[in-house]
Amino acid sequence: MCLDHKKPLKETRTKLYNSLALPVLLHGSETWTIKARDARRITAVEMKYVRRTAGHTWIDYKSNTQITKELKITQILDKLLEYKRNWIQHVNRMPHNRLPRLMKTLFTNWQKESWKTFEETSGYMRPERVNKWPNCMTDI
Repeated sequence: MCLDHKKPLKETRTKLYNSLALPVLLHGSETWTIKARDARRITAVEMKYVRRTAGHTWIDYKSNTQITKELKITQILDKLLEYKRNWIQHVNRMPHNRLPRLMKTLFTNWQKESWKTFEETSGYMRPERVNKWPNCMTDI
């Protein structure tokens, strides 16, 4: 009789990840501005833990999506986007006199107005690129 001793460990570590690590990593993430560098770092922290939980190293050549599917874990960036969507929906349901709703309205109006004034006043037109990639391929 062969017992798989790693399965209970995986299940326990997955439950710990979902109940302890995710809330700590995503605390306040509804209002974060995520840049590509930040996304890579967050994913790296997540995958370091998840790979160890699954019993894989980077030498095993398993992709991040394969490992998260194996453990049935939602990737952290997907969770972060879900939190952001929920926050925006929450702000949209707020009365118009609440501060987050006022800030959202003012900021979006300011963005639209400032972009229009930039377009109207600058007169700058982006020049068309002469050496486009498909054009370069025809010369070969």
